[in-house]
Amino acid sequence: MAAADYVIVGSGINALVAAALLGRKGHRVTVLERNPVIGGCIRSEAITEPGFVHDVMATTFVLFVTSPAYAALADDLARRGVVFAHCPTPTGVLLPDGSSAVLRMDRAANIAAFDAFAPGDGAGFAREIGAMGGDLNLIFALLGGALWSRATVKLLVREAWRRGLRNFAAFLGESLGTARAWLETNFASPQMQALFAPWVLHTGLGPESAYSGQMARVIAFALEAAGAPVVQGGAGRLLAAFDSLITDQGGSIRTGADVARILRDETNGAARGVRLADGEEIAARHGVICSTTPHQLYERLLGGAALPEAVAAGVRRYRYGKGNMQIHYALSAPPRWRTPGLGEVALLHLTPGLDGVSRAANEAERGMLPAVPTICVGQPTALDPTRAPAGCAILWLQLPEAPRRIKGDAAGVLAVPPDGCWTAELRERYADRVEAILAQHIDGFAGTVRKRVACSPADLEAMNVNLVGGDPYGGFCGLDQFFLWRPFKSSVNHRTHVPRLFHIGASTHPGPGLGGGSGFLLAQAIG
Repeated sequence: MAAADYVIVGSGINALVAAALLGRKGHRVTVLERNPVIGGCIRSEAITEPGFVHDVMATTFVLFVTSPAYAALADDLARRGVVFAHCPTPTGVLLPDGSSAVLRMDRAANIAAFDAFAPGDGAGFAREIGAMGGDLNLIFALLGGALWSRATVKLLVREAWRRGLRNFAAFLGESLGTARAWLETNFASPQMQALFAPWVLHTGLGPESAYSGQMARVIAFALEAAGAPVVQGGAGRLLAAFDSLITDQGGSIRTGADVARILRDETNGAARGVRLADGEEIAARHGVICSTTPHQLYERLLGGAALPEAVAAGVRRYRYGKGNMQIHYALSAPPRWRTPGLGEVALLHLTPGLDGVSRAANEAERGMLPAVPTICVGQPTALDPTRAPAGCAILWLQLPEAPRRIKGDAAGVLAVPPDGCWTAELRERYADRVEAILAQHIDGFAGTVRKRVACSPADLEAMNVNLVGGDPYGGFCGLDQFFLWRPFKSSVNHRTHVPRLFHIGASTHPGPGLGGGSGFLLAQAIG
């Protein structure tokens, strides 16, 4: 039987961060990935035409470059060729009438531009984002720290003492507010409201979700401070660097290694290794770490073993959120936006505004294909021209509101299969709807399209079993299934009821994104 100190099931960002940090501490780590390639939601391929490098799923690494995981690993990754490409205009919004707003990595420029939309909007932005400075330690401890820890308890007590108990309670109450309330209270112009409303979708929330206002504020702060970087040459370069780092430390990564069962000690029930689908067994001296959804872990990998009632209830009640859809374009020329100033924006949202985001999110949650979807347009070649042949470009589109199972079309146009499942035909017709909106804003767009490749929620799940129904966030991110209660009400950090079995990934605190938070926290705790 092969052996390692830790066996890690899955190879997404959290698994790779955990493996790298445990390897740094001298542990021999084996990472097992069922797919032919590592990376989870990080994946680069020439899926349209040769020479066009697309990040098939995740593309923007602002959460990673601002994370403690990157702070710990930046030098190691840089030595292995990782370079992040930036631009001074990380995000913007384009409304149906052609009006737009752009966020820059320049506070003074932002204040001036936002005040031009409505007097006071620039000052409101400066006030709201400026106030983050005094709250950063507390906010990031709650969003990314080990919640069940003495350090967090001490921080909360210290903040309550510093602010006064009533003011501390007021801060927590404000943090639970919705994005709609935050936007409508602080910004008068529809452009400002539209600029930030779509970003809550990228946290698995909607504009009316509890704590979405705080998330919108955090994202605005992070984008202005750190931009929306992409990996130069494609996100696959980051995976190659992690692979090199882990193997250089004495670890190993195996692809095509489908873990079928977690092996347990007959005397105390502790995890002692894994068995692959082909029967091979790998021993784990110190523990098994699973970067999976709860259903994969407790129903498949534990082989249907009896669970404590609290865990069984958690598995039974665990819910998944909206699906995502991706559309990729290979273009013969960069897009010629009819609205000036958008060609260099890293991530541009096309939406009717705050109400449009709310409407589309609600339609998707009810199982409907949104009539007017929120379209996130990434322009990687504006940051990194190496992604396409000279003179050409790529577009990365993400639709963060797509039903996992389809009940109908909110526009009343597209026929939905009786079983509610995505088909190739429906995927392409819905992509046509998206393309029609896009083409309204780009001169001669159709004539520049060399190839389009769309990935429905079903296609995304086929690529990664953890994307249930195309949900890229590892499960619903509402308040009742987040923070202390992720994945279950009974969860304590990343431990499970099985000794030496640990759970990380988007389904665990601190949730989804490319920050590597759960992998970092676990490596700190057990290393």
